[in-house]
Amino acid sequence: MKKELITFKDPKSPISEVFRTLRTNIQFMNTKKGMKSLLVTSTSPAAGKSWVAANLAVAFAQAGKKVILVDADMRKGRLFSIFEVSPTPGLSNFLSGINSNGQESDENILSYVKTTEVDNLYVIPAGNIPPNPSELLVSDLMVEVIEKLQNVCDLVIFDGTPSTMVADSIILSRYVDSTLIVAAYNETKIDELKKVKEDIKNVGGKIAGVIMNKIPVSQRRYEERYYYHGNNTTKIGIKSTTDAKNKREMEQLIIEQRKQANKEKARQMLKQNKEQKTYTKAPVQKQTSTIQAQKEKQEVKTNSIFNFETDVTNTDVKQRIEKENVDVQKLLKEMNDYVSKSKNELNKGE
Repeated sequence: MKKELITFKDPKSPISEVFRTLRTNIQFMNTKKGMKSLLVTSTSPAAGKSWVAANLAVAFAQAGKKVILVDADMRKGRLFSIFEVSPTPGLSNFLSGINSNGQESDENILSYVKTTEVDNLYVIPAGNIPPNPSELLVSDLMVEVIEKLQNVCDLVIFDGTPSTMVADSIILSRYVDSTLIVAAYNETKIDELKKVKEDIKNVGGKIAGVIMNKIPVSQRRYEERYYYHGNNTTKIGIKSTTDAKNKREMEQLIIEQRKQANKEKARQMLKQNKEQKTYTKAPVQKQTSTIQAQKEKQEVKTNSIFNFETDVTNTDVKQRIEKENVDVQKLLKEMNDYVSKSKNELNKGE
């Protein structure tokens, strides 16, 4: 397979991570019945819709989903070259009922499914170029194709035509669960994008979103806000370039992102360690509180005994003091009596 399949050739690259993020977003878009069919279109040629459809299909297959990628661009299909499979027979042969030899084609659409090097991923090429592609897409057979393929796999992805050039993708958008519109950075015009959006809604189709492709590295500053294992997980569409300056900027950006990711990981580990320490200290604190309570209880008991003994001791001292006071009063009385007696005797002598 060609180098265009970055998700297969280099699954650890930032671009592969972007496709995995896109895959996750699509999986959560329709949670009630699940996304079973998806159309990838663009406003104009060379926007990169086939590249997006192919790499997105690989991303789903790598997640364990059984995916059938259908080349619905019967005017200029190129999925066969990306996956290096035979271009015929394909979708146009089934819908027209005529194979490449001009004979009747197989009536079972599953016989047109071709295997690829990617596990769980299968491809149906566009087939021979028919004279009336739009009429074939409007037929009841096309509805039958979608229903039958949805029954045998997890997701059917259609690589459609540019919507401003022909009506094929607008017609097909009615039958699928949702549509992705690929726009090229600095190339796709806003008016064209609005027109495609209105055309799809007018026929009853649903739009999953717009993918901005071919974004130069220097313009992708918003990537710094998103990280996943050291790689960014932002909007799709890094434009391939051999420019040395852009390459250095890309490498520097990845290094900075990995540093930020490592810092975040360190902060998380520090937070977990703090939580574990708090959890470990809790029982010890409880045990310490219990010991402290028992100690205070013993101190209260000891203090009670000490106070009782103190009270007893104070009472004995008081009694002794009172007894001594009585003795002192008695002695003082005797001394006063002796002094009075002595004075009387002296007066008589005079």
